[in-house]
Amino acid sequence: MIAGPTAVGKSALGLALARRAGGEIIVADSMQVYRGMDVGTGKPSPADRETVPHHLLDLCGPAEAFSASEFAARAHALAEEIQARGRLPILVGGTGLYLRAFLKGRLAGTGGDPAIRARLAREAETAGGQALHERLRALDPATGARVHPRDVFRVVRALELLEVTGRRPSEIRPDLWDPPRTAVSAMLVLTRDRVELYGFIDQRARRMWEEGLVDEVRRLLAAGCAPHLPALRSLGYRQAVAYLEGRLTGAEALAQMQRATRHYARRQLAWFRREPAAEWVTVRGWDWVEPLVDSILERLPQEMSKGNFESRMSNVE
Repeated sequence: MIAGPTAVGKSALGLALARRAGGEIIVADSMQVYRGMDVGTGKPSPADRETVPHHLLDLCGPAEAFSASEFAARAHALAEEIQARGRLPILVGGTGLYLRAFLKGRLAGTGGDPAIRARLAREAETAGGQALHERLRALDPATGARVHPRDVFRVVRALELLEVTGRRPSEIRPDLWDPPRTAVSAMLVLTRDRVELYGFIDQRARRMWEEGLVDEVRRLLAAGCAPHLPALRSLGYRQAVAYLEGRLTGAEALAQMQRATRHYARRQLAWFRREPAAEWVTVRGWDWVEPLVDSILERLPQEMSKGNFESRMSNVE
């Protein structure tokens, strides 16, 4: 797993590792699941996607809901399929809720309600996980006492279950969670000096703005996507909507996008600090990518580090 804040270099590392280890990338990004939202979500280029297989992109339209539980189920199945082909699954992304769902398993026994789940997840983003945990403690003290306030994934899912069933999760059964299906050899969290990271974030936002974000939003609106959709309230998209509606100038919209993205990066870092298995790697500039790949390959099975993982697995089969 390769995680970290936006613009830190996750995609660069994932691509380099996949090329050298015969890997395929499972994208853990809650915005890149949407079709037609390419520029503002920083999706991998067609050339990169042709070079290295990328999974869990372009799964649904901007008006559709997609949940962390759905992601976890698909990602675990994909990881198994990729391994069965003798290749290395590499989970890359910055959506903490998706990564937490993959690591810890998912709610069992009910499909739940994706719309309720999405609404609660948005509340967690805006009001904070603590507010949702306090609601859970008030509605179901036993579950609230068992679930950590910072475990937003389980807080959201418990509240969802309560809304869907009308019953407290603690009254349904003591063990609500399916275990995760895939072992993770390492969870690397990339970070940078704050000044450098913020500089890269500002550059990235400007590049998106100049390379077609406004036109992309204009097309989405023309196709019937409502401005209030959660997808169009996300970073960059809401500022572009405000610009198109005449509420912000281009310069104001870009400045707001940059500032909001910097704040989001801080929240991402705070989320990953709560992951006990995370291994933090501080990077600088861009000459770190290949040396870090070397270090990762040394930790993988000896056959894989020699570049013949695929043939080894084929021989086993």
